[in-house]
Amino acid sequence: MTGAGPETLRDRAIALHRAGKLAEARSVYAAHLAAKPDDAGMWSNYGALLRSEGRNDLALLAQERAVALNPAGMAQLGNLANALSDLGHYERALELRREVLRRAPADLSQKAMIGKALRALGRYAEGIAWLEQGVADHPEETELRIQLSLTQLAAGRYAEGFRNFEVRWQTGELKPRTMTRPQWAGDDLTGRTILVMPEQGFGDAVTFARFLPVLRRFNPVRVLLYCEKPLLRLFQGVAGVDWIGPEMPAVAEYDVWTNMMDLPTRHFADDSGIPPPVELHVPEDSRDRARAITAPFADAFKVGVVWCGSVTYRGNAFRSFSHAEFHRLLDLRGVQLFSLYKGPELAAFHADGTAGFIVDAASTDRDLADCAGMMTEMDLIVTSDTVTAHLAGSLGRPVWTLLHWDAFWLWQLDRERTPWYPSMQLIRQDRPRDWAGVMARVRERLAAMVPP
Repeated sequence: MTGAGPETLRDRAIALHRAGKLAEARSVYAAHLAAKPDDAGMWSNYGALLRSEGRNDLALLAQERAVALNPAGMAQLGNLANALSDLGHYERALELRREVLRRAPADLSQKAMIGKALRALGRYAEGIAWLEQGVADHPEETELRIQLSLTQLAAGRYAEGFRNFEVRWQTGELKPRTMTRPQWAGDDLTGRTILVMPEQGFGDAVTFARFLPVLRRFNPVRVLLYCEKPLLRLFQGVAGVDWIGPEMPAVAEYDVWTNMMDLPTRHFADDSGIPPPVELHVPEDSRDRARAITAPFADAFKVGVVWCGSVTYRGNAFRSFSHAEFHRLLDLRGVQLFSLYKGPELAAFHADGTAGFIVDAASTDRDLADCAGMMTEMDLIVTSDTVTAHLAGSLGRPVWTLLHWDAFWLWQLDRERTPWYPSMQLIRQDRPRDWAGVMARVRERLAAMVPP
């Protein structure tokens, strides 16, 4: 839009942004800001666009400029708090959110995000008290309740946390079920068949399948499990289930249904203990395949590595890291690394020559049973926080899970062990985005395990 005036550029950038044409909008924003560098609102919009693209450092810089130009702007302060939270600067973000809320007491989103910041800082009791008051004052506000749930879960208050977690279907992030049969309400199942539905990620399915046996307390005729294909062979014979399949059973075959992640609510209502991980079935052909791949390295200490989760997951950029971080381990004598990752980030792994040093053991995986087969041949698994961590933990394999500064509630804070997976060790970032520090500790521990 050569020669266009600032107002035209401004309107055009906003229109493109709203239409989701981010690359075009980014270019027009830049042109506008070159002509009007004192436009606080557009700096803030530009920062919001950059944040949506995962360009978090630039997003923070843009929001800092916006607030410097308009220190009293409510939108600018809120957007700066968002950018700070993304990068782990929770204390300052918390201060800003309290200031916004002081000026605009009706801004319920700030109430929810204050609770989230308190959780990230490990101030669980304070966060729970704050969010409980918010829910009491605004029972219709689902974001307050979901943040309360996550904070209760992080604090180990599972009975309350899972009960409140049922609000997740009302937040707009998940598509509600459209089922013909009624949803199970937790009542007696005598004479009835119940269908268990999967939800969210494969890691969630592996983690929460341990709760399937709780249904037996309610005396169902049969328990059916609808299972996605990548997990189907692993879940064969899983405890508490009478039938498992990759396709929805006919409506006539069941009476009620429930979500997999609603089962913990039923368990923790009567039992405060965390059940052991689900017992998974590793097919013999998957074991044979793994033995064939690892045969040339019979004398090596074999380490399976994973650096990335699902790229479609909103928080993947922070929980994942570059495969090149594992280069720090390549000179350890007697150690052979095997990639257990399958996904789009494998292209970079092959492009820079890493595959010559780390055996690509997963790109031909048929499903997660093949991945589990490889794990049975490993001496150790080192993985980012993704399905492979839950898989290794459920198999009882020695596994080190590498965690970013604001990890999943399951891992809590300041712990190296988790009651959810007895064979797992947790290695955390000391500060936001410091994967180098994490990998230095991995190297030190691994070197100590391998004979010189």
